[in-house]
Amino acid sequence: MAKKRIRAGIVGSGFAASFHVEALRRVYGVEAEITGVFSPTPQHRDAFAKKNEISGAESLEALIDVCDVVHICVPPAAHEPAAVQALEAGKTVIVEKPFTGYFGDGSEAFSGESFAREEGLKGALGSVRRMIDAERRSAGRIFYAENWVYAPAIQKEREIIEKTGAQILWMHGEESHSGSHSQYYGIWNYSGGGSMIGKGVHPLTAALYLKKVEGRMRGGGPIRPAAVSARTHTITRNENFIDKEHLRTTYTDTEDFAQIHVVFEDGTFADIFASELVLGGVHNWIEISANNHRGICNINPNTSFQTYNPREEYFNEIYVVEKTGTKQGWAFTSPDEDWFTGYQHEIEAFYRCAADGIPVEADSLLAADTIAVVYAGYLSAERKGAEVKIPDLKE
Repeated sequence: MAKKRIRAGIVGSGFAASFHVEALRRVYGVEAEITGVFSPTPQHRDAFAKKNEISGAESLEALIDVCDVVHICVPPAAHEPAAVQALEAGKTVIVEKPFTGYFGDGSEAFSGESFAREEGLKGALGSVRRMIDAERRSAGRIFYAENWVYAPAIQKEREIIEKTGAQILWMHGEESHSGSHSQYYGIWNYSGGGSMIGKGVHPLTAALYLKKVEGRMRGGGPIRPAAVSARTHTITRNENFIDKEHLRTTYTDTEDFAQIHVVFEDGTFADIFASELVLGGVHNWIEISANNHRGICNINPNTSFQTYNPREEYFNEIYVVEKTGTKQGWAFTSPDEDWFTGYQHEIEAFYRCAADGIPVEADSLLAADTIAVVYAGYLSAERKGAEVKIPDLKE
């Protein structure tokens, strides 16, 4: 039987767009054809198209016309308009994390340090609702590109929950490293926040997903988040910070550390940490304490392959692992980083769902719950950690 052909279009030409292209070239369940890329910056579009040997589209409309699935890989502030436009054309969209957010009031005077977080929560949920409303009206669907959901370790934990009837009691997760690749990261107008939304969404979404799995296993809907308490800090902009030039410090008006305590509607909970303050590479993990087992998912680093290199220059042409800072000495050298982090599994799953019309694990509801927790978390942080109820997305 011939594989079903699905045409893919890429919106964006940066870091996220690059790993989407790489993942698309590993799809095997369907024939995924990359029909083009669009970027609002022509020189970036053309350079990306040439490097990846694909066509450049002159406009978003032109790209949407020639594809079935649109990959939204632009900065978060541009997610909603691009996704809604594609959905209105009947296309399925793959929306990178963070799903959407609050990006200011449009004024030049706006600062992420001083706006009322209640307005941010209201604005972010308004964006979520507009995207989900567009999905309801569309022949297409929203696939939320959260790679942690599809990481092999998380999917193995899903299997354990489903097959053993486990109840998750507590989860403890973190994503941290020394700063983002993106030039827009750290500017609230573009990123919608700092560490809480830029990094915290990864372990947070994994925690929300695993409670969704537990609820499904018990024959009901997802066990959803009910309340959040959070704190944020801006260490690298603190007047007492001593800069040794190992951490990125170019954050205009966002936090560089966040802690989130999420209480689920069944009374269980998760603690999530996210920061720009960790040296030595990406620190991505989540631990699950259940009533019948304990699982530790080391997304990155892991010990599948370790190297010792006595001289930095020996590994000049060798990719070791993201954000490690140095290739000298011992390193957690990843033999296939995208495999461990779930990128290729994510895109493979999305294209199988698109081809067969089956439900997707990382859907718009999971994305919506993640954004609701994050912006309720920002409100809690404004209130010095006071608990905030997660708003009902139907209200």
